[in-house]
Amino acid sequence: MRIGLRDPLLMRRQELGSGYFAAAQRLPLLFQRPMNHQSMVGNSPAGILKAVDALDFAAARRCVLDTVGRPEPIVEPVSLAGAAGRVLAVDISADRDYPPVDRSIRDGFAVRAADIPGSLQIAGEVRAGQDYCGIVEAGQCVRIMTGAPIPAGADAVIMVEHATVENGLMATTRAAQAGEFINRAGCETHKGDTVLRRGTRLGFAHIAMLATVGAAEVAVFRRPRVAILATGDEIVPVEAVPRSFEVRNSNSWALAAQVAGAGGIPTVLPVAPDNLEATIALVEEGLQADLLLLSGGVSAGDYDFVEAALAHCGAEFFFTRVKIRPGAPLVFGRARGRFFFGLPGNPLSTAVTFTVFARAALELLSGVSEPVLPIAEAHITRTLREKTGLTRFLPAVLENGVARVTPIEWKGSSDVPSLARSNAFIVAAADREIYEEGSVVPVLLQ
Repeated sequence: MRIGLRDPLLMRRQELGSGYFAAAQRLPLLFQRPMNHQSMVGNSPAGILKAVDALDFAAARRCVLDTVGRPEPIVEPVSLAGAAGRVLAVDISADRDYPPVDRSIRDGFAVRAADIPGSLQIAGEVRAGQDYCGIVEAGQCVRIMTGAPIPAGADAVIMVEHATVENGLMATTRAAQAGEFINRAGCETHKGDTVLRRGTRLGFAHIAMLATVGAAEVAVFRRPRVAILATGDEIVPVEAVPRSFEVRNSNSWALAAQVAGAGGIPTVLPVAPDNLEATIALVEEGLQADLLLLSGGVSAGDYDFVEAALAHCGAEFFFTRVKIRPGAPLVFGRARGRFFFGLPGNPLSTAVTFTVFARAALELLSGVSEPVLPIAEAHITRTLREKTGLTRFLPAVLENGVARVTPIEWKGSSDVPSLARSNAFIVAAADREIYEEGSVVPVLLQ
């Protein structure tokens, strides 16, 4: 399995096959200025935006990245214990050479390479955390442990497996090259070198680096606050017993988990009913956060009020539809200095559009220097046939430890059980109808 280390929009076309990102190079971004929204209040909210062509997957993601840009979040200090998952606000430099001295990378004997093969007198021993004060003279060696500093005079290490010890002598039939099994001082990094870059989200390896250079406290960007607003009279609280025509509010809580996982601080707002005035009030509350995520109410129905409410708040809409399945009716815009996404209401659509588009905006607002889509490549376990025209994100199971992925049978974008059984989405190119069993497919990790 190959994992993408950069956003696939920036990868070479042939690395992902089929060329479904190519249109990003030639499709202009579509920006719309705010419309005369005052006339919308109290009128039919349907069709409040002028008809524009839907953006393809690559162009829509590029629009999000370019529009959000590189904001400057507030900086705050945190202790090393609280730094995991945060975004680094400053470059971090090495406080000394690493390693600071020549160091053995094997258990064995520190020798002069010119003295072996042969028998050498064992002059002493040095362990990790100790210093050896003597000098290794001709005909001598020092027993040494992994991580211990190389004694003066020695220039190689003979592994303990290649030596025999008897009566205070070490004998070996192996020759050695100068520097063998030695990490030289500064071979990992030098004092003053930048070891971590501003804009890095701190994982366990970065925490190890911070601890190594003595950064007990570190400057990070403040986590963005994200308001989550589900819409629709059919949505009831999780603890409620829904009637046959109602559904529990799964989207808000799924989004809250996704937001937290991406480094944001989620706030779940009350559900907006199918009423324009109530929706406006809740949208205005949501725009107090750094990012507003709306779920539902962005299709063409007579009771979908989200776009009208946003227009009332002075919104400009950057796009209102994307050529993907699921998740085509996706709105991205800005109102009162805050970015918002109007995500489709069905759970799979919500999950896909957050992962592909809204997460990138959230990461940029968090100070991440380069948002990444976690794309892998795997061999599909059965032939897949899908209608072309849209980039499709199909729920699938990526097998643990092997590059094999199996599509899951699903019953549409409301199929939460299928979503829960999946751990990835096969990314089917808009221009490809068939993936034969065994062929390589791009896979978006969840």
